Order: sequence, then C-alpha cells, then structure tokens
Amino acid sequence: MPNRTLSNKRPTAPVRGDFRQRYDEIESRRGELIERLQGLDGNVRAHPGYKRALKLLNETFRKSKLAQRLAVLQAAAWLIDVLERLALTL
Repeated sequence: MPNRTLSNKRPTAPVRGDFRQRYDEIESRRGELIERLQGLDGNVRAHPGYKRALKLLNETFRKSKLAQRLAVLQAAAWLIDVLERLALTL
C-alpha cells in the first residue's frame, strides 16, 4: 500500500496491575457476593440454587486458577441475581 506508514512501535496492552492487586480485587468481589448471598431470606436458602451459588463462591472458586476466577464470580453473580428475583416472588 503506497500511503501506508510503517511503525516500529508495538501496540501496548492495557495495564492490568500486578498479581497481588488483581488477586485482592477478585477476593473483595467474592466477599461482596458472599454478603449478597447471605442477605437472602430463609425461603430462598432452601432453594438448590443457593447451595450451588455457595459452591461456586467457595469450592469452585478455590479450585480455579486466577484467570478463571473472574468467570466463576460472574456465574455466581448471575445466579445470585436470579435468586434475588425469586425471593420477590416467594
């Protein structure tokens, strides 16, 4: 291409922070989700989805690598949203 300029610069990736910072952010997000889950009333706690959300936030979260933990938290947040909506109908 005749009008194309070549650059020796590589595109830079966005700064993600170091491992410890990302780890602490994910742990704080997990703590927020656990608080939301524990704030649900007793009728919802009898629902099987409640136990699944706890399992996601504890066992599955701990077994996952750091890169996968964010996806686990997103799944748990979605399930907690469903449980909160379910609590309104019960």
